[in-house]
Amino acid sequence: MSTPSSAHWLSLVGSVWLQTINGPNADFPVYSSQLKEVKGISQVQLNFLAFASDAGKLLGWFAGVAALYLPLWLVAVVGAAFGLVGYGIQFLFLERSGLAYWHMFLLTSLAGNGICWINTVCYLLCMKNFPSDSRVAVSLATSYLGLSAKFYTTMAEKLPLGASARYSKAKIYLLLNAVVPMLVTLVVAPSLRVVELTSHKRTDPVFFAMFAITLATGACAVLGSVGSKSIGLSSKEHMVSLYVLLALPILIPAALKIRETMDKFREAKRENRVHDLATDEPDTAVSVLDVEAENKDKEDDASVTTTGERSGQDEVGGLRLLRRLDFWLYFVSYMFSGTLGLVFLNNLGQIAESRGLSDPSTLVSLSSSFGFFGRLLPAFLDYYTAKSGYSISRTGSMAALMAPMAGAFFLLLGASDMFLYTSTAVVGTCTGAISSVAVSATSELFGRKNFGVNHNVLVANIPVGSLCFGYLAAFLYQKEARGGSRCVGAACYRDTFLLWGSTCAVGTALCAVLYARSRGLLAWRRLPPATMAARTPRCSANLGDDNNNGAVQLPV
Repeated sequence: MSTPSSAHWLSLVGSVWLQTINGPNADFPVYSSQLKEVKGISQVQLNFLAFASDAGKLLGWFAGVAALYLPLWLVAVVGAAFGLVGYGIQFLFLERSGLAYWHMFLLTSLAGNGICWINTVCYLLCMKNFPSDSRVAVSLATSYLGLSAKFYTTMAEKLPLGASARYSKAKIYLLLNAVVPMLVTLVVAPSLRVVELTSHKRTDPVFFAMFAITLATGACAVLGSVGSKSIGLSSKEHMVSLYVLLALPILIPAALKIRETMDKFREAKRENRVHDLATDEPDTAVSVLDVEAENKDKEDDASVTTTGERSGQDEVGGLRLLRRLDFWLYFVSYMFSGTLGLVFLNNLGQIAESRGLSDPSTLVSLSSSFGFFGRLLPAFLDYYTAKSGYSISRTGSMAALMAPMAGAFFLLLGASDMFLYTSTAVVGTCTGAISSVAVSATSELFGRKNFGVNHNVLVANIPVGSLCFGYLAAFLYQKEARGGSRCVGAACYRDTFLLWGSTCAVGTALCAVLYARSRGLLAWRRLPPATMAARTPRCSANLGDDNNNGAVQLPV
């Protein structure tokens, strides 16, 4: 088998669908205001509930450990089961006094931990089934996570009238968050397996088809967010179009399976013809051709340079990870950028309410759609630069994405609704791109061997940042509300945006330092073994020789 088979692409389609439904916490801003009224909680308590979903990531490393010993499909099912229990119990008992605030906190944390389990499965499938294009596969799959909020809001808006009349908005979203991930996980479970790949040849036409479908899906989502009626598309037609585009990737492995079946049929037919031929010629000609083909495949494999599998790469795991300066630079810079963006998105409901917007779902859908394109952008860059023999630094990309995010927070200081929509689009795009790039950055900096555990340790910055930045935003909001439960006006989040913009600027500087450090280290690792040996420092006995022939030779 010289190229990724239909089974490889089927696993990618399964990862795409899992990512699409694996952001149930992304729709929290849509129903958070109603949840606040139903349970009679303050803004600070509401922000702690938003933090609860992120708090589940503190134990996300359990998913990495489980993936070492359990089948990946079982790991995904466990993650979906956590979400079913976490959101399902809240749906059943939301309006009852027996469901206390701390119950909701623990249940939301359980559901948030389930997200880590499903994400770990998707990352490992993309990296193991597409080793020579792992960055592209990861970016393609994770881009669909940006559509989660759009997916759930569209589904909630088009539920039958009976369900809408019977249940409140909060209960509808809790029901969808509980049931949909489990149903989709059970459907795709058979495809969630690692398939051996004997060659790492690129499959350009198939990737082009996947890119085309993904771009069409993102364009449909954006059109629905900015106003489908303006182009004569009803909300129902938009929903059907979106769901058809989400299902379309399944045609790729289906077409490949048909081609594989036809190839096997032709091969069997050819072997029968050769068997029927009576010839005295020796088999050496066929053997020579087989050897040449085998050698060519080996040369192709040897020419592939895969991220995380470079010669001399240091594999870091366990407590060694926590003793690395690069890890803490990475941890803090991510917290001051990608995590900060997630906190902003979690507060979109209250931000929209303070600005006088009647329906926050439009703003949430906008951030979701642009987050989708942000996650997809690294896939395009990686694909076309890899064809040219280059590789973009992940830490450098993250630093470049943090700068416009800091500017977007400062832009929010303006009271205009246009500034709000523009900044939401920028923050959504940059947050999505940083989240996508961070997956490959973890393996670039610390290797692939312990990736499942390492990345889940890294994303522990999300609950830490969510707690700090979320509490700060809630405290300043309550201060501007002057004792009331609601605050109206641009001043409600003015100080918050100022602090967030400054924090993101500091994160940009820290990531630039990490890029400067990792650039030299990775350049040294990428050198061929012979060159590395030649450049290894050597000492000679005649160190004091006048012509410096015995001086220590430092690596260039």
